[in-house]
Amino acid sequence: MLNSHNEWSPLKEVIVGSSFNYNTPEIELSFQLFYTEEATKNNFYVHPHFSRGDEKDAEKKQILQKNLQIARDSSRKYLAELAEDIEEFADTLAKAGVKVHRPLPLQKVERYKTPYWEAIGIPALNIRDQAIIIGNEIIETAPILRARYFENDLLKPIFYEYFRDNARWSCMPRPMMTDKSFDLSDVEEGFVSRPWEDVEAQKSSPFDIGYEMMIDAAQCIRLGRDILVNVSTQNHELGYQWLERHLAPHYRLHRIFRMTDGHIDSMFLPLRPGTLLARNPDVVKMLPLPLQKWDVIYPPEPKDNIFPEYEMGDLLLTSKYIDLNVLSLDENTVVVNSLFPELIQTLEKRGFAVVPVRHRHRRIFGGGFHCFSLDTVRESTLEDYFG
Repeated sequence: MLNSHNEWSPLKEVIVGSSFNYNTPEIELSFQLFYTEEATKNNFYVHPHFSRGDEKDAEKKQILQKNLQIARDSSRKYLAELAEDIEEFADTLAKAGVKVHRPLPLQKVERYKTPYWEAIGIPALNIRDQAIIIGNEIIETAPILRARYFENDLLKPIFYEYFRDNARWSCMPRPMMTDKSFDLSDVEEGFVSRPWEDVEAQKSSPFDIGYEMMIDAAQCIRLGRDILVNVSTQNHELGYQWLERHLAPHYRLHRIFRMTDGHIDSMFLPLRPGTLLARNPDVVKMLPLPLQKWDVIYPPEPKDNIFPEYEMGDLLLTSKYIDLNVLSLDENTVVVNSLFPELIQTLEKRGFAVVPVRHRHRRIFGGGFHCFSLDTVRESTLEDYFG
């Protein structure tokens, strides 16, 4: 029976994502806005699309299409290794006694079309992003990336299985996602730099209704009755308000304003009551006061040699801190990337048992073990850790 209240109680059932038929999303408006911060940090000198020359529009379009194909070809080179690492992750969880569910594979890469835009679909790989389990309820959040609009359909057989077993199931209103639906304020106000030349080229549509709620479940961290939500745009704010009203009065939501431009599970994660894994002290200062009193584990600085060497055209979608994206099996046991031995040693020194699993191309495919998994059953009850 569906039951998960936090990030650390004993894990009994989990969904692990699939990379089958992965295809790099198109570099269109929603992609540009979603990856603005990491694109600025990682790719400005790596990916040819980020050059800011004075080419004419037609020439720019040709360069963009060429570089997009380079990115897709590069991703395919690493797909076999990604699939190996995900299967090792799923097998490791099963050997630990966890029941592992898998989404439907994406049978065919197709372009789909709504009345407002077109996109090429991708598989349910980072499944934490668009669904969150709150107690005995599945909540599907409103997508941010157009390419992921129908992604959760691949999870429906599993969700229906839990629904038949008495789980609740709710979905945020689905956005139309016209260009004018997106709030550009975090780019315009300088919270993140703008690597994309055309990010402000929003086209008008007869379907424009103003900003719409668009927020990923991976912007939320669960701590029993308290749920932390990162908000950096008006799209996120509307999603926050929906969650707050939907979950009241049983849950307290805490708005964290612009800790990052999106997901926060590579910024910090609670490992057990009283202990946090956090990127740096500045992150902890942004947390609610009760959490600032918890014991904090700071990871060692990741070295370049723990990542593969990539070529011009390889599009890096995450920061070098992606390996903080760990998955807790219980209050004392954590799944960690085996390619970051310094983090393993740090956690072991603090009394944690570490289960090492290899994950090579985490910067290319945009996720770690927390992203790749959705814990549906943890041996947990609803508790107040802030009291």
